[in-house]
Amino acid sequence: MIIKIRKYNAATDLKKLLEVIDAEGEEWATYLANGNRSRYQLALERSITYVAYHEDILCGFSRSISDFEFYIWVIDLLVHGTYRGHSIGKKLLDCIAVDSPDQEIYVMSDVDEFYQKAGYSKAGSIFKIDE
Repeated sequence: MIIKIRKYNAATDLKKLLEVIDAEGEEWATYLANGNRSRYQLALERSITYVAYHEDILCGFSRSISDFEFYIWVIDLLVHGTYRGHSIGKKLLDCIAVDSPDQEIYVMSDVDEFYQKAGYSKAGSIFKIDE
């Protein structure tokens, strides 16, 4: 399976990317609910976002943020269920590493098994500051 990965372009990718999120169901529904769709569109444009295509089908994406000097944090990594098991998630992460060789990359994860299986090491934990 040939997968092409490139930087996100809102004009050509937004609709297809939102369809991938929608197909994921409840776990990703926050991005599409109650007016959040336009907020997420802005987040995609302001982030380091890559898309993965198989032919003309957007089958996965990553969204990351940077402090522009030391660190990049992967906020979202999603591969459509039909395309899982083809290393697309790893390829998306590899693009970030290639494009930002002087920055350390961390992942905000709730699917630790994927990252452990891919050979990434666990570093710390995440805490939410409640209001």
